Amino acid sequence: MIEQPSDISVTVAGLVGDFQLAANFHAPMAGITALFGPSGSGKTSILRCVAGLQHVPGRIAIGGEVWQDTATRVFVPPHRRSVGFVFQDAALFSHLSVRDNLLYGARRTLVYGVLPTYAQIDADLGSNAIVGVLGIGHLLNRSVGDLSGGERQRVAVGRALLAAPRVLLMDEPLSALDRDTKAELLPYLEALRETAAVPILYVSHDMAEIERLADRLVLLKAGAVVASGALADMQTDPSLPLLGARDAAVTLQGCIAAFDERYGLTTFDVGGGCLIVPGHHGNTGRLLRLRIAASDVSFSLHAAADSTILNRLPAVIQTVEADAEKAQISIVAGLGADGAGDRIAARITAKSRDALALAPGTPVFAQIKSVALLASQGR
Repeated sequence: MIEQPSDISVTVAGLVGDFQLAANFHAPMAGITALFGPSGSGKTSILRCVAGLQHVPGRIAIGGEVWQDTATRVFVPPHRRSVGFVFQDAALFSHLSVRDNLLYGARRTLVYGVLPTYAQIDADLGSNAIVGVLGIGHLLNRSVGDLSGGERQRVAVGRALLAAPRVLLMDEPLSALDRDTKAELLPYLEALRETAAVPILYVSHDMAEIERLADRLVLLKAGAVVASGALADMQTDPSLPLLGARDAAVTLQGCIAAFDERYGLTTFDVGGGCLIVPGHHGNTGRLLRLRIAASDVSFSLHAAADSTILNRLPAVIQTVEADAEKAQISIVAGLGADGAGDRIAARITAKSRDALALAPGTPVFAQIKSVALLASQGR
């Protein structure tokens, strides 16, 4: 890939202890790019390289600003890199209040090219947009020791962002939290994606988190980048393991088109058709993420008029891939009569494939049993 001035560009290759890291990827200077892979695949090592905490030969540039280039002997030390880092543990200063933890980051921030006084920052903290988005304004005078796990992580994110970093690095920020606390924190991270004018590199081993938060995905294995790209593209790429995974799914962006008051159903416009989801999910025009599990998709050759399945969309088969035992088949289909719309994935048996003679180019009707709403506003 050719490095662009507007990119995050990472190319590193070398030993980290006895581990060989050889990673090369680009990401936009906006939204959330997730680094995903099994434990030991190099996710955290890459974040540490970007922050300058790990020195592995290569080149790292953030929005055209070169932080490392081994070929030209450039290495910007960690304290001179404009990085916000959020760890699994919130790592707050326990002897300081929430306000003082936030001020620790904010007092380094330039306003109109001038370093504001401590008093100016303190006075503005309660109305700060980041503090508002993270919902921590009411916690400012609290002791860190009095916070819940989710509150601690929100304060940690706020402290990192108030330093106005060029890039925010998040290393499995939800992994140390229980299920309920994760559910509490996720909406704040979703809101952050939409409002924070800073790109985020987000490390996780949890695909459910990535489906809900990420715009792009970097897939890692044994220290190397297997592939990178838009999340939906990666989920439907037959050459990647995501499509063959037991919990394979596709994440689409839907725009609310209508609400059926009588039956309590919301219609979403997606590329190539419309999807119906139970419940009222906002006003017309609102963008939301929709998750379609491969196990919830089937195909027919003709439109079924007498089915209880509401979502029956014309589509065209694009790829047909068998698993190692050749019993389960992964299919990618493009929505719309011409197949040019959003892509969805399906998991069927080899017998069903043969019975319908499904092959690339076959026009079908995709029957989608269930559409899950990932409660996040789309980009």
